[in-house]
Amino acid sequence: MKKKYRGCGFGFVLPSLLGVLLFIAVPFFDVVRRSFMKAASGTWAGLSNYRMVFSNTAFQTAAGNTLRFEAVCIPLLLALSLAAALALYGLERHVRLLKSCILFPMAVPAASVVLLWKVLFHENGLLGGLMHLFHLPGADWMNTPWAFWILVFSYLWKNLGYDMVLWLAGLSGIPISLYEAAQADGAGRWQCFRYITLPNLLPSLFTISVLSVLNSFKVFREAYLAAGDCPHESMYLLQHLFNNWYRDLSMDKMAAGAVVQAGVIFMMVLLLKRAWD
Repeated sequence: MKKKYRGCGFGFVLPSLLGVLLFIAVPFFDVVRRSFMKAASGTWAGLSNYRMVFSNTAFQTAAGNTLRFEAVCIPLLLALSLAAALALYGLERHVRLLKSCILFPMAVPAASVVLLWKVLFHENGLLGGLMHLFHLPGADWMNTPWAFWILVFSYLWKNLGYDMVLWLAGLSGIPISLYEAAQADGAGRWQCFRYITLPNLLPSLFTISVLSVLNSFKVFREAYLAAGDCPHESMYLLQHLFNNWYRDLSMDKMAAGAVVQAGVIFMMVLLLKRAWD
């Protein structure tokens, strides 16, 4: 019977496994192969493509901005979403309505978000008009260093509700009896949070962190629609660079850059997994 159930399980997994191999694994290994080839002639180039990528000033700027964006957004998102989940935990009557309201930004199309950006942050937009009321100089905020923080705000606004729901799922799995026993022994809120809530949320922390990192690369849609393929230097990300290389048919540089980015993301996931363990 065990062999029979194992065979059934493999049959269920096989279609998904074939799809991953066909549409993800095989194309990725082909990109790895192309990263060592010259795009024009198809001859072996060795590590010259990687040297060309690392010496490219646009790649250095884009990689620095992407790492800065990750370092700012991921801790902020995890902390804010956890705080929101703790505030809403236990509000059974209104939690469904609040979940729907907080998840609403994920359902808003990217084009609508971009229109909101332009209405708010254009030189003659709402923020500029508000500053003129107080006799303060306005600015085209999307073409200033503030563009990076607008991008951070957009990412937090769109993903806060999603992460909050994931935290709530983790909180619901913690037995209430643990809190009752701790409070009976004289533990306060901070002690319950430190010794009960946080240790039991570690599995959720790993999953939410990985999903937050992956979702952070989707913010490029709004950035591209709002500022085009050459935005302000502070919000010039790796996706902008790859898009420009694709437009110029620089397939060798794009393949090498994609392999480097995939390797960095893989290392980040491994570090998160190690910290979680």
